[in-house]
Amino acid sequence: MTQYRKKPVVIEAMQFTDETKDQCYNFVRCNTQADFEDGKPVLRIQTSEGIMTAKIGDYIIKEPFATPDRQFYPCKPGIFEATYEKVEIKQPQAQELTTRFYDDRLTIESK
Repeated sequence: MTQYRKKPVVIEAMQFTDETKDQCYNFVRCNTQADFEDGKPVLRIQTSEGIMTAKIGDYIIKEPFATPDRQFYPCKPGIFEATYEKVEIKQPQAQELTTRFYDDRLTIESK
């Protein structure tokens, strides 16, 4: 028998909370409906598996290999935290951006 390891994939995701509910709705944008269930906000997301409901605390994941019928889906916090770890992305400093900007245009400035 041959064994395989799942390739690491970096995803985009947001946790759906009372504080981020509007941002999550804007993150998903298409194929979603904001609603209430038992007086609490939920997002209903259309996927290839049908309508999936994101409740407060769930994560909304942007599908890394999206298809027209599966672009976003909800994930329970326990599963998300057991499956994913946060990726720290180094933000370029202003000087690096200026240098890149000028290098791309082949302009040289002395400082």
